[in-house]
Amino acid sequence: MDAKDTRGAVSALVTEPRFAQRLREYLEGEQILDVRYRLQKMPGGSVALPVLGEKLTEQHLRALQKSGPQEVPCRLTQLQDPVPSKAAGVRTPAQKLCRELQRLVVGSGGSWSEELERDVPRSWQRHGDLVLLSEDNFGAALWEKLGPALWETVASALGARRVARRGRVSPGGMRSPSVTLLLGQDGWVEHVDNGIRYTFDVTKCMFSPGNITEKLRVASLPCSGEVLVDLYAGIGYFTLPYLVHAAAAFAHACEWNCHAVEALQRNLVLNGVQDRCCIHHGDNRQLELQDVADRVNLGLIPSSEEGWPVACRVLKKDTGGVLHIHHNVEVLPAPAHLQPGVSRDEQRPTKEAGSVGWEDREREHQSPKDTESCGKEMQAARVRPEWQRWAEATAMQIRGLLEELHGRPWWTSILHIEAVKSYAPHVHHVVLDLECRPTLPA
Repeated sequence: MDAKDTRGAVSALVTEPRFAQRLREYLEGEQILDVRYRLQKMPGGSVALPVLGEKLTEQHLRALQKSGPQEVPCRLTQLQDPVPSKAAGVRTPAQKLCRELQRLVVGSGGSWSEELERDVPRSWQRHGDLVLLSEDNFGAALWEKLGPALWETVASALGARRVARRGRVSPGGMRSPSVTLLLGQDGWVEHVDNGIRYTFDVTKCMFSPGNITEKLRVASLPCSGEVLVDLYAGIGYFTLPYLVHAAAAFAHACEWNCHAVEALQRNLVLNGVQDRCCIHHGDNRQLELQDVADRVNLGLIPSSEEGWPVACRVLKKDTGGVLHIHHNVEVLPAPAHLQPGVSRDEQRPTKEAGSVGWEDREREHQSPKDTESCGKEMQAARVRPEWQRWAEATAMQIRGLLEELHGRPWWTSILHIEAVKSYAPHVHHVVLDLECRPTLPA
């Protein structure tokens, strides 16, 4: 018996309706039923069950005819127009994209290969009708030969109108993205996080979805009546949560990238907080502000250390405030028994002289709960020894800067260490909440 499919057709076993259920159960048990297609009614009232032709043998047919008290009459046929099953119609966006690209390549006279399939993206960022692809995809030479049809196919398969691809972030303080618009007229998009609207040009401005946990945490901080200075504002990643949700009274947003400044101006208007924010366009190291802030955000990685003297200068000299210091901390791998997890309670810093009410202030500034996972290494929400050592060294350095600036004693207290995300293997993006106050005269 030749049970192989003819081109464009699907093998099927035809039987009478009263035997269809018994036949189906047998085929499912033997994993021969082709679940990609529906059972079909045939002329004369018989039923055709699609099968995997390459697996069906004469032995299977003989077993079928002996599977019950009566023989199961069945014969092999070819369905020329098989109807896809509902299950077969359910495809992930990545599967749909791969299928459409395969059709494009074959239809253009090319040959589909495993190399091309590995080159098809499995994930991407989506901003409205724009899809942002990774730099690691579509590297094979054949893709370039397809021309605009490639990006039109990508957009159609993913339900988008515009397609862009990102490259490496350009070095330097601007942190400008290397993004190429492949389909569409411009790169302006709108993104909504926690009820806040962000608009920006993806070809000119950075946007990191991985920072969503920190934006949510910032939104929950008690900032009513406070003045914020955001030293690295960008398009308003953190400035806006402070203003919209944390109820900061006023914000000074510092940014030197002109494209980010344009987006920030639009975002302040979009969210109705333009009257509570002043944008300082330029290098924050030349910022003339001083003695204004209750809270300073230093959201630059891998390190914001160049901004620490500025942060100390803008803090209110008589009352101090809180610094939120972002940093990439390297964590060296070690055997589990040599590096046990240390909980936050076990790693609470020693209260310094003059830091009255430390526990109350810590509870006030902590987020009620972790909102999302930060990767396997951070799911336990534990303070790693490396984070703690960096935080303690930073606290000491900041205190030294404040005392040198003001000529009198200050104290610093570690309120919280937050894990934002895994930045690279063994490198963690963390945020230190550091309280800084002048020591009161005895």
